[in-house]
Amino acid sequence: MTSSAVLAAASTGEAVTFWVLAPIAVLAALAMVLSRKAVHAALFLAAVMLSLAGLYAVQDAPFLAVVQVIVYTGAVLMLFLFVLMLVGVDSSDSLVETLRGQRVAAVVLGLGFALLLASALASAVGGGQGAGLAEVNAEGNVVGIARLLFTKYVFAFEVTSALLITAALGAMVLAHKEKTAQQQLTQRELAKLRFTSGHPFPLPGPGVFATRNSAATPALLPDGSEAPGSVDEVLARRQIESAEGPVTHP
Repeated sequence: MTSSAVLAAASTGEAVTFWVLAPIAVLAALAMVLSRKAVHAALFLAAVMLSLAGLYAVQDAPFLAVVQVIVYTGAVLMLFLFVLMLVGVDSSDSLVETLRGQRVAAVVLGLGFALLLASALASAVGGGQGAGLAEVNAEGNVVGIARLLFTKYVFAFEVTSALLITAALGAMVLAHKEKTAQQQLTQRELAKLRFTSGHPFPLPGPGVFATRNSAATPALLPDGSEAPGSVDEVLARRQIESAEGPVTHP
């Protein structure tokens, strides 16, 4: 089947969806690569993944579309984004290579992936079809993927699961912080310190029975006297200095 026949076989909805989502995915991918901030790159990558999910849905692959949204976009990528926002990333990262040949390996792997992607696109445009694709999808996309995943590729599936569990445990070990020598006081110890301090009751709030709503206004006791400790020491000192006038230093 020629490329014109393939385009003619596609419906109008598929063509419109492709020409809407494909430019968004390409532009978001370029912005992700050229972005200087990791948070912006993660957001652009989310746009790429959502666009791919839409393309999967148009190509009658609902399982891949749902997995793309729930697992990759909703779980892995959003977790990565939240970690970046919580921890923070300095934009002035070091450009010195810590691993020798890192850039060369990245270029070689990138070219290999580009060739693999180009061959897959050429096969799809030329009318080629994956071997056994029709037999796998005979009972439906989800059933076919589940049958292959838990029969033919069950070993690879289990190895991947073990790898993910090991990575999660490693992240927990690296993020774990040992307790310092100073242990946190228990509620019993805090209560004991409070009652032995000579001031077991809470401090009065500022301006409780005052006519002015100010933190510098002391609270009044039932007999009309000022409650000690109701005004912060800094504010009380400033009031005394303002009443005595400006202090001149020799």
